[in-house]
Order: sequence, then structure tokens, then C-alpha cells
Amino acid sequence: MQLYNTLSAEERAVLIDDAGKQRLTLSFYAYAQIENPTQFRNELFLAWNPLEVLGRIYVAREGINAQLSLPADNFYEFKDTIEQYDFMKGIRLNVAVEHDDHSFLKLTIKVRDKIVADGLNDDTFDATNIGIHLKAKEFNELLEDPDTIVVDMRNHYESEIGHFTKAIKPDVDTFRESLPIIEEQLAEHKSDKKLLMYCTGGIRCEKASAYFKHKGFENVYQLEGGIIEYTRQVKAEGLESKFIGKNFVFDHRLGERITDDIVSQCHQCGKPCDNHTNCANEGCHLLFIQCDDCKASMENCCSTDCVSVIHLPEEAQKEIRRGIKNGNMIFKKGKSDKLTYKNAEHPISKLTEQAPKPNTQRAAPKKKLIGKGLHFFPRASIGQFFMESGELKIGDEVLIKGPTTGEEQMEIREMFVNDAPAQTAVKGNVVSFKLPFRIRLSDKLYVIERQNA
Repeated sequence: MQLYNTLSAEERAVLIDDAGKQRLTLSFYAYAQIENPTQFRNELFLAWNPLEVLGRIYVAREGINAQLSLPADNFYEFKDTIEQYDFMKGIRLNVAVEHDDHSFLKLTIKVRDKIVADGLNDDTFDATNIGIHLKAKEFNELLEDPDTIVVDMRNHYESEIGHFTKAIKPDVDTFRESLPIIEEQLAEHKSDKKLLMYCTGGIRCEKASAYFKHKGFENVYQLEGGIIEYTRQVKAEGLESKFIGKNFVFDHRLGERITDDIVSQCHQCGKPCDNHTNCANEGCHLLFIQCDDCKASMENCCSTDCVSVIHLPEEAQKEIRRGIKNGNMIFKKGKSDKLTYKNAEHPISKLTEQAPKPNTQRAAPKKKLIGKGLHFFPRASIGQFFMESGELKIGDEVLIKGPTTGEEQMEIREMFVNDAPAQTAVKGNVVSFKLPFRIRLSDKLYVIERQNA
């Protein structure tokens, strides 16, 4: 009886591509009283694994919180599996604004103490005594009421790239931090103001609305289905979107475009930008906002220190990483003092003090990040990459690097750009060329910079 993944993310990506099926990305949640979360978890895995469901799902005694993808052909069969449970009959499924076949590459179902970590230990708190749900039109109308206070219940790195107009955006790293802060700041308005809340898909507001009612707030409202459902209703009904910018999502896309507004800045140079990325240094992986120019010049890294690290031989990098724990307490999302623009008053941290002395290791070739893996065609042994910056020409030496692939260096002798033979590929192109090895979606494409004699 299979109750856990047996394939790696890379192997699953190949199977998804070979299957050629359109996949849907969706999310849902439900608060309920689940007596045996482990048994519930196992039942879901056995039902969903044959349907090729992939995603990140948390179950607890208080309910379920799911973000997942599945083949569109299996949607109704999947829906039948969840509606076998009374508390999920007729449940709203938030379908993503943008779809990506690789949004999730594993089926992970974990049993947790709570589906939303709130830090609360209050036996008198009733999580089912929630606020009033509002649809998009009603939410827009209440936004214009001068007696309304609208609060973003998400974390700082989420609200930074997109938010509702007039919203209070707490500068917090976690949901549990926001509850006491908001309660304290709005303590004087428990009866004279309308408290209007929103989050990504509604699950955090569901608990927050019950919490604030428990704390004495009299007029508590929440956006039904969160930003995801709001966007769907806005498009379907031709409403004005009061949400501007991007909606942060917790899969590899890191954001869905809602409006064309750019409300944030590159954390390294200050240019208008709302593209989140993770630092290319395997020992860092800081989440931050980086524009295309900085992505090229900084090689997808958050600091010059990390650029130095990725040019060390792989063994030297592993030695530096040994013993480092990259949790939120060390590398806070978007709050590191390595981000030179966002934290201009702080000096750049020195993360490479442990690095071997220059003469003890042979330096790796100078390289420039230009793209990322998109697809591998096994029968033809062809790798496909998306050009994120720079330029690639026939005759260039390239380095393809990834956690499974390792480091592979080769010369480009023939290539296709956007499915046609070409001599040059530039930013925005899809480039393909023959490879003597399989690439993965996590692989990065670098061009080797020739050293002047």
C-alpha cells in the first residue's frame, strides 16, 4: 500500500511533460472536527495518488488546508473523492488565475497540530464563530465606506507585491504575529468601525475573523474565497479590481498577475519590480525581489558574497553549507541585511568568511546566468531552456547546473530558437539544443565568459 511519494520532483516533471495533459492548480480549506487526522490523511493519499494529484496539503484535528494541481480530465473524479466527507460537500474550490503544469511536483500530505498556525492556547476561543462573508461587489462597496478599516492578513513579502487600495499591511513574518498586533492597533475601534479582512484564499481570514469577534470586535467582515475568488468574480462580473499588483502564491510561480500595476521595487537597485526569486546560492536561498538587470549582473544571487560562493568549486560550496540551517529565524524572507537597496543603512553581510583560501582550491570558470530549464525530450535527447537574460550564440561555452544534474559544460554547435534554427538567442526566447544527458526543471543555464589574455 503506497502512502508516500516514490518519484523525485525531476522524475515527476518528465512524466507530466510526456503525458501532455493540461493541469489545473487550485486550493481549498475547511474547518471541521477530525477525530483521526492520520487516518484521514492516508485515505486522501490513496484516493488522490491514482488521480495524479500533486500538491501541499495539511490536515489537523481542526480541518484541512490544500493547495494542489491535477489533470483537468480528473477534476470531477477528484471532486467526488472530497465530497464523500460531509464537511467538504459543496466546498468552494479556488481555481488559480494562472495555470502552470509544474506548479507542484509531489503529493505531500502532512498531519499538523493546526492547519493555520495561530499561537493561540485559549479553550474558550470558538473558531467557527466567524465574521460575515462578502463577495467581490460587496467587498468593493464596503471599501468605500469611511467607517471601514481594511486589513491585509498576509505576511509582509506577500502584501509587498500586491494589495487592496487603502489596506493596512502589517509588517509581519507569520500569521500568528499579526493577530495581537492588529488587536492592539485597532483596540479603540471595536464598536465604531467595520473591520474588513482579506488573504490569499480565505483560510487565514476565517480564523482571524473568529479571533477578533472573540476579542470583542462587533463588526467583522471577510473576503469570501480571498484574492483568488475575488479576481474570478471581478472578471466574470466586469467589476473594477480594487486589488492592485500581484497575488503571491506558495508554489514555484511565486505570484499571479492581477493588474498591470507594479507596486514594489527591486531589493537591490530600487527599480519598479514585483518578481520574487530565490538566491542561487544553495546555502542561502533567500526569497527576495529582483529585477532582470540585477538578476543578470548578480547571477540570480542576493549579494556579492553569494555570487562569490556560486563560483567556488562544488565541494567548496558544500563545505560552506555544512551545518547551516536556513530557517526563517536566520534568513527572513525579504528582510536580510544583504539586500542593499531595501536595507541601505546596513552593511552587506560577510557570508563567505568560512570559504577556503583562494590558493587552496582551483577557481571555477567565470559564468553568467542566462536561463532556466523548461523541458527535456528523452527520445531526441534535446534540452529546452527559457532565456531570462543575456545572449547565447553558436560557439558559446555553456554550463548547465542543478542539484541532480551536477555541473555539465559543453559548446553550443547547433540550436533552435522558438522552434526554428538560429544563430543567436536573447532574453524571452525559448532555446533548444542537443544534450548527452537529461536536464531537470531546477537546472540553470550559464554562459561561460571568455577570459581575456
